[in-house]
Amino acid sequence: MKALFVAHSFPRFEGDAAGSFILRLATALVQRGIEVRVVAPSAPGLDGTSVIGGITVRRFRYAPRSRETLAYRGTMAEDVASSVTAKMALASFIVSETTAILSQTSAWKPDVIHAHWWFPNGVAASTASRLSGVPLITTSHGSDLRLLQHTPGARPLARYVFRRSARVTCVSSWLAAQAAPLCRTAPIVAPMPVATSSFAPRGARDVNRIIFVGRLSAQKGIETAMRALALMTSTVVLDVVGDGPDRAALADLADRLGLSDRIIWHGHVRHSELPHLLARASVLVAPFTDEGLGLVAAEAQLCETPPVGFASGGLVDVIENNVTGALVPPGDADALAAAVLGILQDPVLRERLGKAGRAAALERFSPESVAGHYARIYSDAVSEDAK
Repeated sequence: MKALFVAHSFPRFEGDAAGSFILRLATALVQRGIEVRVVAPSAPGLDGTSVIGGITVRRFRYAPRSRETLAYRGTMAEDVASSVTAKMALASFIVSETTAILSQTSAWKPDVIHAHWWFPNGVAASTASRLSGVPLITTSHGSDLRLLQHTPGARPLARYVFRRSARVTCVSSWLAAQAAPLCRTAPIVAPMPVATSSFAPRGARDVNRIIFVGRLSAQKGIETAMRALALMTSTVVLDVVGDGPDRAALADLADRLGLSDRIIWHGHVRHSELPHLLARASVLVAPFTDEGLGLVAAEAQLCETPPVGFASGGLVDVIENNVTGALVPPGDADALAAAVLGILQDPVLRERLGKAGRAAALERFSPESVAGHYARIYSDAVSEDAK
């Protein structure tokens, strides 16, 4: 079995966080005997062909080097919405990506094409699948389905991609419910894997330390996390891991709330540094709204660090309230603060949630389990295509 991955976010170098969960799936599939190659966009400083984590990656060019900035930064939708130049680059991106996929289907002859995110990769892959006859698997990770809410023309285009796909998978049941009306058959819930070998308890932790990991944007709810921190005892400190468009405004808010000496701004960190930060904290705060899944909550669970999140989006698939963490009403800073303090002040509860969370995450999000699920999906698609 050969699977050709198509993604606009995939590690650019060893240890890069961009699309690291896709690399984990690829390497886990290889361990099951499935060959994997990746088609991904170029960016300044990247070679046309490279090997990352043992996986061959073909990088396609789509603009002059200085203009190849759509991918890897997590801002593609915003860039395209605000810039004519970015819109032109996107059109070239899709054409170049389609050509790159067809080149691989001709030369390497994969059994399946696996597009991660229906847009833009599913658009290119659906055309390539139709022209090559190779069955298409399309996976929605969340940000792509958010396009349906505010992008004119996105819904019919998504319907086209999903109905051209032999199988549609979504990383959470919440996403699957959104995608279902656009699909020929019910989407399959199949999350991405977590690096279970890296995320684990690491001894002593700071009982007054909590952590937030994510992009500093409204959707990730960092402002609510800060307002919740202001309601907690002054001994509680917050590690903020990540960066984003709201960084300066959040620093001003921290000053106004009197939190400047209780927040540590780490910015972006290498993915290899995250397990230590998660294991050192006693609670992960995940006030995400309409999150596709929330893999960082599973990573925290593997470290036996209970997550407290909003009962929204895919987080309800990861966190079972009062069993593997805590869920509170979206946007409620008071409830968030109360749930966090309840865990910090009760070591027996913290240990119970931590151990149950780790067991649940190992069962559902291990690379071996996820790869086995996708191997069956590929096999079913190929068998159906052969009929």
